[in-house]
Amino acid sequence: MPNLKLGPLHLRRIDTTRNMRRFYLLSIQPTLFGGVSLIRNWGRIGTTADFTDREHRFRAIVSTEFRRS
Repeated sequence: MPNLKLGPLHLRRIDTTRNMRRFYLLSIQPTLFGGVSLIRNWGRIGTTADFTDREHRFRAIVSTEFRRS
């Protein structure tokens, strides 16, 4: 794959009549095996991320995967 330097794509969706203020961030990241992955981040504009909830979900996924193997 050619060595392309693409930056992240920032998108915003704002609809004041529906009280909607969302952001989307798309980026392409290389994988350890020479391929690429699309990374998606999204959320509400003006809020802080709740990493404790994400960490709990991540740990649950990891423990499920370890039990399967």
